[in-house]
Amino acid sequence: MEPLGGGGWTGHAGAPAPGWTYLLPLLLCAALRSLLASPSSEVNLLDSRTVMGDLGWIAYPKNGWEEIGEVDENYAPIHTYQVCKVMEQNQNNWLLTSWISNEGASRIFIELKFTLRDCNSLPGGLGTCKETFNMYYFESDDEDGRNIKENQYIKIDTIAADESFTELDLGDRVMKLNTEVRDVGPLTKKGFYLAFQDVGACIALVSVRVYYKKCPSVIRNLARFPDTITGADSSQLLEVSGICVDHSVTDEAPKMHCSAEGEWLVPIGKCLCKAGYEEKNNTCQVCRPGFFKASPHSPSCSKCPPHSYTLDEASTSCLCEEHYFRKESDPPTMACTTPSPVSSVKKGKITKNSISLSWQEPDRPNGIILEYEIKYFEKDQEMSYTIIKSKETTITADSLKPGSAYVFQIRARTAAGYGGFSRRFEFETSPVLAASSDQSQIPIIVVSVTVGVILLAVVIGFLLSGRRCGYSKAKQDPEEEKMHFHNGHIKLPGVRTYIDPHTYEDPNQAVHEFAKEIEASCITIERVIGAGEFGEVCSGRLKLQGKRELPVAIKTLKVGYTEKQRRDFLGEASIMGQFDHPNIIHLEGVVTKNKPVMIVTEYMENGSLDTFLKKNDGQFTVIQLVGMLRGIASGMKYLSDMGYVHRDLAARNILINSNLVCKVSDFGLSRVLEDDPEAAYTTRGGKIPIRWTALEAIAFRKFTSASDVWSYGIVMWEVMSYGERPYWEMTNQDVIKAVEEGYRLPSPMDCPAALYQLMLDCWQKDRNSRPKFDEIVSMLDKLIRNPSSLKTLVNASSRVSNLLVEHSPVGSSTYRSVGEWLEAIKMGRYTEIFMENGYSSMDAVAQVTIEDLRRLGVTLVGHQKKIMNSLQEMKVQLVNGMMPL
Repeated sequence: MEPLGGGGWTGHAGAPAPGWTYLLPLLLCAALRSLLASPSSEVNLLDSRTVMGDLGWIAYPKNGWEEIGEVDENYAPIHTYQVCKVMEQNQNNWLLTSWISNEGASRIFIELKFTLRDCNSLPGGLGTCKETFNMYYFESDDEDGRNIKENQYIKIDTIAADESFTELDLGDRVMKLNTEVRDVGPLTKKGFYLAFQDVGACIALVSVRVYYKKCPSVIRNLARFPDTITGADSSQLLEVSGICVDHSVTDEAPKMHCSAEGEWLVPIGKCLCKAGYEEKNNTCQVCRPGFFKASPHSPSCSKCPPHSYTLDEASTSCLCEEHYFRKESDPPTMACTTPSPVSSVKKGKITKNSISLSWQEPDRPNGIILEYEIKYFEKDQEMSYTIIKSKETTITADSLKPGSAYVFQIRARTAAGYGGFSRRFEFETSPVLAASSDQSQIPIIVVSVTVGVILLAVVIGFLLSGRRCGYSKAKQDPEEEKMHFHNGHIKLPGVRTYIDPHTYEDPNQAVHEFAKEIEASCITIERVIGAGEFGEVCSGRLKLQGKRELPVAIKTLKVGYTEKQRRDFLGEASIMGQFDHPNIIHLEGVVTKNKPVMIVTEYMENGSLDTFLKKNDGQFTVIQLVGMLRGIASGMKYLSDMGYVHRDLAARNILINSNLVCKVSDFGLSRVLEDDPEAAYTTRGGKIPIRWTALEAIAFRKFTSASDVWSYGIVMWEVMSYGERPYWEMTNQDVIKAVEEGYRLPSPMDCPAALYQLMLDCWQKDRNSRPKFDEIVSMLDKLIRNPSSLKTLVNASSRVSNLLVEHSPVGSSTYRSVGEWLEAIKMGRYTEIFMENGYSSMDAVAQVTIEDLRRLGVTLVGHQKKIMNSLQEMKVQLVNGMMPL
């Protein structure tokens, strides 16, 4: 065996090989224009196109491979090697590169660009001509590895040409350039040599590029991940720990995985901007003077609340202005307040043993007044006083001394605490009078009784004057509206609190407490628009006396109902009647005194949100979609403030009108879920809509506003994906297992990054870490006011990344044919088109892009999304080793 090395290996430009090589320099310039720069995730170790001087490669024997030195159209040097000894037997021509450092990479790629002549176009050379050549490598820690024998080199592959040229091509100056890429690994030494062996081909090696792949440095979730060289195994994922950016702290240890293709996958954990700093453009920027951020978990810097300030940067709280205060237990978001003194007190009935007082609520009470505290004492006896508390603006102090002066002071209490006492008000009890004095009161009493009888007669006459078409519920007395008692529930003035109708012993009392009775003659039913659990759902008109006619939706209770069905049917009206908000479906009233029993609500022309979005796939701007989401969030904030937990928030339970206003509906969770196909998973106490329900609600039936926030995140995903089914065809059990292990839905296509981040925040495992509905409304308002913040989209690689988790949740799905796959996703109409265009295997369709779909004639945006989402899911399963393509 001859050694490959020694002093005789040099590159040279000898005489051209017969038949064609003298044309090579003339053809290379055109061919080289097609060479592209390497992607950013690829790091070149060698690129023969960029070497200005001598390559330093050697050939053996000397008359084998020969170097052709030329320049391209930009006068840059071109290093090419050719050999064409097709007329001679037993060719064994070697070309050896210089030593190449692998820079720590354990897997390298070699890209060859070459031309090769068709042996059939070489008369007389068919017996010895070849159309392939071989590529080898040898590892070495230094540059002394050239002087070795050829049997010590390891073969990489035999290289063949996809395109070969003929003599006719030479005449037309056409160069058919081939590109082949091979990879080698794992490498264990510092560097290596490459060798190319010709065994009788007519070939020109135009360029050689040697490179490795890396995941480029990136900042994700406020963690900085460094350049990371990919692993030696083509399926290996390298776990990389991130370092929090400046002014941020670790929430959960940030990690990502670097794939063998140089792509970052599987983001886990994150950093949060510390108190006094907010996230902007992947950095933590300081809160400006006048703004503060109290906790790393706060979304952003907030303006100092009323009557507070800060003059410093990076403030975590604001100071109260002079004469304004905040309790130590108050959160830093609470406004600083001054006392709310009562300024005007009037005396009422005074007897010898009692004094009645009344007063007006302060003009600026700094919040809802929860109660009043009245302090009084006998004049000149200030050290001995009495305290009375009242939720009303009237009070009677009794057990007083006759003919004595008493001093009264009053103060109010709000959520911020007590205000200051009012100024002192002095009043005297009546003295003890003679009997004759009492007799003088008799005429007054007689007159009062007479007036009372007359007023009672007037009221009875009004009530008996005949019923008109309209609401029969009487108006409440203004005094009664100040404080109501409902089965033990106290309702304070100005405080709206949800009252569970199930606390009433008599359900009829609840429905008439909160819902207005409508005369059946005021309702005109026009057509049936659907079927509910208890009967038909119709559209119609409602005409009340003195009011314009309204379009309404009418739910009817079917004939033959049980008492329980009637109670459950009207229970939703008892709930709905307590709500009054533009983003909550409005209850007009009920019909309970005639059959059929009816619930009458406002009419929403576009029906349920999920169906409406599916019908109008891709037809709305991002701002319009965000507007829909803002309306839903506003309605949920209202419900949350009232203490009501929805438990079944989903796009199917949102109604939308002709103005694209979304309203929360369907407040009958306990009955609806019993027959709901979405609630296929049963726990003790009823069925749960798994795909929309938070972890703690599934596991422990812990339903709170925080679990509603989780469901709202799913609704966001439904809206941005135009009604796509959450978790696609995964079973409910698979969904539960996946979500418990950290899996979250991937971003919908073309979804703004800010919206998807909000979804992920809603899906925090710790319910205390999820945003509140008022924070969600505020965030959406900011996005609407600043539309440019919606232009940054979640890119495709991130979408795949978010699908991948350490333990894959996706059930294995194997399709035997393209047609079966398309039928499974209800896109079977495109089967013939796919087959006609060469996509006859699942391996082929896995490479399809949006541009390919458009070229195939799949022009509907919704169909494009459905197909691409399915392909993304299959790729994820493939990466996790779960599905053979």
